[in-house]
This record gives sequence, C-alpha cells and structure tokens, in this order.
Amino acid sequence: MRDRLALLCLVALLGCPGLAAAIEVDISGLQAVIADGDDSPVPSGLVVGAAAIGYTPRYKDADRRGIVVPGFVYFGERTLYLGDRVRYYFYRGDGVGLFAYGRVRFGNLDPEDTDAWHGMDQREWQFEAGLGTSLVTDYALITARVSSDVTGTSNGQEGLLWADFPWVQGRLLLMPGFGVVWRSSNLANYYFGGVSQHEAAPGRPAHDTGSTISPMATLVTSYRINKEWLASGIVGIEHYASGTRDSPLIDRSNEITGILALGYVW
Repeated sequence: MRDRLALLCLVALLGCPGLAAAIEVDISGLQAVIADGDDSPVPSGLVVGAAAIGYTPRYKDADRRGIVVPGFVYFGERTLYLGDRVRYYFYRGDGVGLFAYGRVRFGNLDPEDTDAWHGMDQREWQFEAGLGTSLVTDYALITARVSSDVTGTSNGQEGLLWADFPWVQGRLLLMPGFGVVWRSSNLANYYFGGVSQHEAAPGRPAHDTGSTISPMATLVTSYRINKEWLASGIVGIEHYASGTRDSPLIDRSNEITGILALGYVW
C-alpha cells in the first residue's frame, strides 16, 4: 500500500484504504533526488493531484478493479509524507540518515464483502511505528527499517531492506528499486493469507503462513511537464512467500500494481 502526486500522487494513492492493501513496495528513494527548480522531476514541498490505479487483488475472491483517487504528498528536508506513511529524519550527515517511521495499514478483508469469506474475522486497520536508516551512495539509496504494530491489532512486525537507483536526466526521472520484506507470523497471518482454526470451513482449511520473506521490485517514473505540473507512473511487483502463496484465500504468486498520476506543484 510506502507522497507527491505525479510521482508523488502515486504514493498519495496509498492514502486510500482500498489502495493501501495493494501497494506494499517502498519508493522512499525519491527523497534522494528531491530538488528545487522549475525542471526538477521530484520537487520539494507539496504536490496535489489525482492518480489512476490498477492492481491484482490479494485475495482470490476479492473484486478486481481500478480506481481513481485524489491525494497529495510532501517532500521536505526532514519529513517525507506518502499518503498512509510518514518518515521523519532526526539525523542526516555524510550520506547517512536515521529516521522515525509511522504507517497506517488499512484492513483488507471484510466478511460482508463476499459470501466466500463468511466466518472469517474482519482484518482491521493498525498503526505501525518504527525506526530506520538510509545510506546515499554514488549510485543508490539503500534503506533498512523495522516497524511494529502499536495498536494491538495484529501484534506483528515488519522489516525492509531496499535499494533504489535513481537516474535523472533534465525533467525526467527513472528509478528502479529492489528489495526484500520480512513479515512476522502475526502480521503475515493477519493480512497475508492466514486462516485460524475457528475461521476454517469446507474448502477453506486452517492455514498458518508463518513468518515470510518476499522479494519486491518497482520502477518509478516522473516527468516535469512545466513549472506547475508533474506526471508520474509506477509499476510494482511483490513475489509472495510460500506461506502466502499456499493460503486457501490466495490463488496467485505475485501482487502487481500500476499507477498513473498527475499533480500540481504548489
């Protein structure tokens, strides 16, 4: 579900609950190429706009759909706001950064949505908080962070190791990124395919995902049309760990998200 419309708007999508379930990749490497100027493809400050998103639903009985949402993102010297998540740097120096991290993870399964989920517990939202570090090199921004549910919803944790490779040419940004995400058993079972004993039913056996490790990749693009307008696109993919793939709720191996956005630079 990790904002600036236009590329930022891409992330603003994250601020929408329906999209949050579909966007799990990290694109915070944008912070490494924030720049002032009328031609910058990742401008500092606030960007407001809208984005069209298409994604493969996590659960096999969920509706496959696209959605258009308004939103905004903010890139500051120390603060990075991406719709459903925020990052605040309390230390930056010599290419190294230390930051506090917070995220709202929205619920992604409601038994009232389909008869196939009858007897399942609703997956509620939770707030996650954590810490992370980033390292800027000549070619990449490397990020590592850990976070934990602090609302008692899943009582789960997540860890991320990620590398972004931004390339800026005039008004254009291309930024591929690769990484892995670890999810504790509690978090994976709650949001990524677990079925408890009391949720089991004919055709839906109990399933324990265990803790999981999933590889991910993204390609982010941003183009500064003029001083006021920015266009962006994102493609992201997560390859599910076996604990998620083997769930009776899930019938695919990958989760794919595509986003097109247009934003106004304030």
